[in-house]
Amino acid sequence: MKKIIFFCLAIFAIGCNNSVIEKPSNLIEKDKMVDILYDISLLETVKTQGIKRGFTQEEINQYILKKYKIDSLQLVSSNKYYASDAEEYKKMFEKVKAKLDEDDKKVTGKTAEEKNSTENSDAPKVY
Repeated sequence: MKKIIFFCLAIFAIGCNNSVIEKPSNLIEKDKMVDILYDISLLETVKTQGIKRGFTQEEINQYILKKYKIDSLQLVSSNKYYASDAEEYKKMFEKVKAKLDEDDKKVTGKTAEEKNSTENSDAPKVY
C-alpha cells in the first residue's frame, strides 16, 4: 500500500513539474494579444446580447484572424503560452478590463466605481 501511495505521489510531482509551456516560435506579442482579447470580449458581448443579428463563433474567429493577420494555430498557441503564467495572464486581462471600462465611461459618462456606487444604493433613482 505504501508503495502505491509513493508511486502516485511521484507521478503527481513529475506531472506538476512539466506544466511550463514552451514559448512558441511565432508568439503574438503581449500588447497585440491584449488587443485581440479586448476585441474578442467585445464581439462575444455582441454575440451573447443578440445586438442586431449577433455574430456566430466562426465570424468572430475569422474577423480576429483577418484583422490581426494571424492564423488560428498561432492564436491558440500564444494564448496557451500566456495562460500558463497565471499572474501575467491576469495582468493582461486587467488591461482588457481597463479598456472596456474606458469604453463604458465614454458611453455612460460614469466610471465603473460611480456606476456600482449608485446601482447598489438604497436611494431612490431620479430620472
